[in-house]
Amino acid sequence: MYGMTAPAPAPATVAQGHPQRWLILGVICLAQLTVLLDNTILNVAIPSLTSELGAATSDIQWMINAYSLVQSGLLLTAGSAADRYGRKKMLAAGLVLFGVGSLVAGLADSTAQLIAARAGMGVGGALLMTTTLAVAMQIFSPEEQPKAIGIWAAVNSLGFATGPLLGGFMLNHFWWGAIFLINLPVAALALVAVVILVPESKNPQGDRPDLLGALLSTIGMASLVFAIISGPEHGWTSGRVLGPAAVAVVVLAGFAYWESRIPYPMLDMHFFRDRRFTGAVAGAVLITFGMGGSLFLLTQHMQFVLGYGPLEAGLRTAPLALMIVALNFTGLSARWSTRLGTPLSIGLGMAVMAAGLLSIATLTDHGYPGTLLGLVLIGAGAAVASPAMAHAIMSSIPPEKAGVGAGINGTVAEFGQGLGVAVLGAVLNARFAAGISVAAVSLPGALAEAGSASERARITDAFASGLESSQLVGAVAVLLGGVVAGVLLRRAERVEGA
Repeated sequence: MYGMTAPAPAPATVAQGHPQRWLILGVICLAQLTVLLDNTILNVAIPSLTSELGAATSDIQWMINAYSLVQSGLLLTAGSAADRYGRKKMLAAGLVLFGVGSLVAGLADSTAQLIAARAGMGVGGALLMTTTLAVAMQIFSPEEQPKAIGIWAAVNSLGFATGPLLGGFMLNHFWWGAIFLINLPVAALALVAVVILVPESKNPQGDRPDLLGALLSTIGMASLVFAIISGPEHGWTSGRVLGPAAVAVVVLAGFAYWESRIPYPMLDMHFFRDRRFTGAVAGAVLITFGMGGSLFLLTQHMQFVLGYGPLEAGLRTAPLALMIVALNFTGLSARWSTRLGTPLSIGLGMAVMAAGLLSIATLTDHGYPGTLLGLVLIGAGAAVASPAMAHAIMSSIPPEKAGVGAGINGTVAEFGQGLGVAVLGAVLNARFAAGISVAAVSLPGALAEAGSASERARITDAFASGLESSQLVGAVAVLLGGVVAGVLLRRAERVEGA
């Protein structure tokens, strides 16, 4: 097939598994955790940064977005570099870059310095996000890969949930820079362990570097994520959104054309002819769309409607991550997936997640127990579906392209989550704006303009109604993703069996 390299023989360690594979998995999960914590930990430090650095609203946005923009834009390029130059080398380089960026961020005395440091951390984060999953695929046998990916996915959820909690604890005892400096001992420990324990692996074919493809994918994905991030604040029809979106469409179309024409593509377009690959990608986009967007809205519900502080809201959403961690670390989700098969595991897991989102949308008026039920259901469904989808993506790609596969998995997650926050946030804002008569659209602004207690109650009810509608949209998206992914994966299995 034109443009596709022949699969290389699997390393000798993969057939039986590396002798120290579980210890190595612990090391790479530790490296992964530092990246994931930084995705959410900065949010709780916004008040401190505003007062101590004199940061404006636009500065705060760039402090948060510089990290995610650079990381999401470089995921495919980082994965390709890991395949070509060595996954161990790129994993070590990612830890060094992430550690240096954390040091500069922790000691920053201006907003510009902090934004630049966050961008540097994004480069390291892209390398870590791709190489950790690629290394896991290399050191475990095919039979153990589902359990290893389950643990890797559980660490992802743990980092997402504990970021705000750790940030709140650090800010209660130290100054804001400590939330970055805490990365240094973790990164140093992980770097030493990587050098000693992790075996080197790379694509034996030695493909020529696809420099133009790397440039196009970076510009295209960064532009796309920037447009999605900017949409809720500036409006979907504003020049700030339409301009980057147009750039993203043109550049990514050029990237796809270029990759389909060269003999050594960074991303082989023939992968998308594989129903197993396309089914897993489609499901991954919709699962992260519904889950990421709905949890973002749930945090707002707990703080704005129920009146919880950031730390308390984080604690009350923790059962979701704890459920994922429990089911994956015990190996229960991997065993269920093996018995059910990948298509049914993904379909059933996402149906349970949709039921959880439905519970949150309809039972939050009855207090926290309804929300808790929803969080437990989402966690149980994600514990089964997410690792199964990641394994479907990775196993449908030749082993020598494991870094690119991890880059695709990470890019899909970033895209789906960003799109979920943007779209479900737009549904919330539209429903909220239709239910109030004041000019302000944000809940704090509307409450500030309210003239009476009854008007404030009506505004809060309108916001809660908007949250319910957006959560229902998220539930439908997740359920649809389960159906689409399950059907495509089932068809792929039938074709392979025939």
